Amino acid sequence: MRPYKILSPCGMLGYGFPAESFWRGMQMHPDAIVVDAGSTDAGPHKLGMGTAIVSPQACKKDLTLMITAGAKAGIPVIIGSAGGSGARKHVLWTRRIIDEILKENHLTDRRIATIWADIPKAVISERMEVGEVTPLGLAVQELTQERLEKTTGVVAQMGHEPFVEALKAGADIIIGGRAYDPSPFAAPAILHGCDPAYAYHLGKVLECAALCALPGTTKDCMLGTIEEDGFIVTPLSPERVCTPMSVAAHTFYEKDHPYILHGPGFTMDLSGCTFTDLGNGSVRVGGSRIEWDEVYKIKLEGALQVAYRTFVVAGIRDEMLLGCLKEVEEMVVRQVQRYYSEIDPSTYTIHFMNYGLDAVLGETEPNQTPGHEVGVVFEVLAPTQDMANMICATTRSTFLHYGYEGRKSTAGNLAFPFAPSDVPFGPVFEFSVYHLMSVKDGLEMFPIEYD
Repeated sequence: MRPYKILSPCGMLGYGFPAESFWRGMQMHPDAIVVDAGSTDAGPHKLGMGTAIVSPQACKKDLTLMITAGAKAGIPVIIGSAGGSGARKHVLWTRRIIDEILKENHLTDRRIATIWADIPKAVISERMEVGEVTPLGLAVQELTQERLEKTTGVVAQMGHEPFVEALKAGADIIIGGRAYDPSPFAAPAILHGCDPAYAYHLGKVLECAALCALPGTTKDCMLGTIEEDGFIVTPLSPERVCTPMSVAAHTFYEKDHPYILHGPGFTMDLSGCTFTDLGNGSVRVGGSRIEWDEVYKIKLEGALQVAYRTFVVAGIRDEMLLGCLKEVEEMVVRQVQRYYSEIDPSTYTIHFMNYGLDAVLGETEPNQTPGHEVGVVFEVLAPTQDMANMICATTRSTFLHYGYEGRKSTAGNLAFPFAPSDVPFGPVFEFSVYHLMSVKDGLEMFPIEYD
């Protein structure tokens, strides 16, 4: 088996990458250009709203270079989790951008495969009834038929199988819906005959591009080369190097276990991996193992709108107020609740985040000693935007003038960096579906269209 090379331009389509690094990678004659375009890191909002993570201009800038270079070299361009969340709206958003690029560059003969990842609620409902849908983690609420019905839509993370089918059909460009991040990287290598363990482990590293290098970033290119006994990762910028430590550390990225990695239909065991410095900024990885699961399961993701949000950003520099900040915030909440006594307080939430005190770690913060100033973000979640606006405005005005013990001035307690100070955010979502569902195989739920 000859080595198989994959060029990863950036850790997220639309994040951008240096053209010099990209062309350096193309000079190494890669067999495929693959990029991950999605994530749930920022929560369920993009999935619920059907909006993209990046701007169309940024996405087009990245894709133009990738698609034109791929066409010239005669190699496929593969996109996973198109548009950010990989639902139908996100895939169509990406397709419109690609159509523009193809037309502008006279490449309309490219064969495009679109892989859909939207899962019908009726299918999920049927499998719920027979116990084939289970929560992923203890923090997930019970999935009831009512919550499923209210969910805006559900996608599932596809494995490598649909991408392999599209490549077999001769696709030049593959627009994949929601995918397990390493899957689009693993697919062309597996089709080429590479060991799936190395294909998926390399995909795990390449999906964030140069984040495994030093200095790490998602905004630079990486080349992965799969051989019979392992794979090599190579930075494509002279400013970066990979070390055994940096690549091993990235292997732990976004995992709940140090060496066990679960994916669609398989389990990876990375306990026996070796990481070898090749002395030229590249690292060779060996010892990856994979086991195919008896029951093929895919991860479902669905978003449910639960509220509307309005928030305020402010600063506090008064030492006396900082010394009793939490107590004052509690009193502010009580006063607002008394003022709106006709509204059930359980229907809305007032939440304070005190940056510089404990906003990041909350109650687990070991050092709750405020500095000379604290940034306060407070939000109101309510059933309607009007109610959120109303309660937030009252919270802000109450906090602004609240009299605390020892105060020497009757001026405002809060300094606002923006005017207007109150920001109506809009709908708030939570993951109503974050579950595993049993399927027949990796192709059952992911139809492919060609044109």
